[in-house]
Amino acid sequence: MKKYFALLLAGMMALSLAACGGSSAPASSEPAAETEAAEPAAEAEGTEAEAPAADAAEAPAADAEIKVVEAGKLHMATNAAFPPYEMISDNGGFEGIDVEIATAIAQKLGLELVVDDMEFGSVITSVQGGKSDIAMAGLTVTEERKQNVDFTESYATGVQVIIVPEGSDIKTVDDLANDKMIGVQDGTTGYIYCSDTVENGGYGEDHVTSYPNGAMAIEALKGGKVDAVVIDNEPAKAFVAANEGLKILDTEYIVENYAIGISKENPALRDAVDAALKELIADGTVKTIVDKYINAGE
Repeated sequence: MKKYFALLLAGMMALSLAACGGSSAPASSEPAAETEAAEPAAEAEGTEAEAPAADAAEAPAADAEIKVVEAGKLHMATNAAFPPYEMISDNGGFEGIDVEIATAIAQKLGLELVVDDMEFGSVITSVQGGKSDIAMAGLTVTEERKQNVDFTESYATGVQVIIVPEGSDIKTVDDLANDKMIGVQDGTTGYIYCSDTVENGGYGEDHVTSYPNGAMAIEALKGGKVDAVVIDNEPAKAFVAANEGLKILDTEYIVENYAIGISKENPALRDAVDAALKELIADGTVKTIVDKYINAGE
């Protein structure tokens, strides 16, 4: 592995939890399944998820104290093709770790969650432009993104991994440097890391092909258009399970933190969402949600 990533991984291997972003078409408004930890959102793009009346009644003041794009609602910009963080359920609603955590946050604020499903590359700009309140899409905290939005406390750790065909001569991260073509999802940290210069630990843009979503990158890999795909571990597992003949290398590519992005022009909302998230982490709600999708049975 390049020295750049070896140093970074060595300092972050103590992190736990797992998880990052993708792309999809808008979904319908059927509700996702309920959990004890939180009720997931259940609406199409721009439609609302109905929170329990009791929760809304308990905290009506919260909506008056914070600025949101639509009265009584909390709009979440996401990309619902990134299991298990955000995805379209069998009944056409939205489900996943991010959806359930966002629903629980909205309820604490006396708001109803609205899922705004869009391309991953539009998630941050939607918040910056005041079209959505929060960006929650397996969103990695990076220095570049900190220039555009503020972040809450991290609620999960993501691991970037490498998917290759069975029988591939790519055995480790080091092998990616051997004139290989790498597939990634556009706008993700996988793209940022891989397309960076060799001096900075990347492979150069000439050796990277980006796709609108992870599924398209996988199809390119199956078709021989790229030699490997770099993507988050949890969606990687889902893609490999659904596509015979692919495998995930045992070696990790990089480890990173995920948090909620909020406009720099809305510090009151940032503080309110961050406080609600910290409460959900402290009382075990976040762990319960993550265990439901990732850790249960491991």
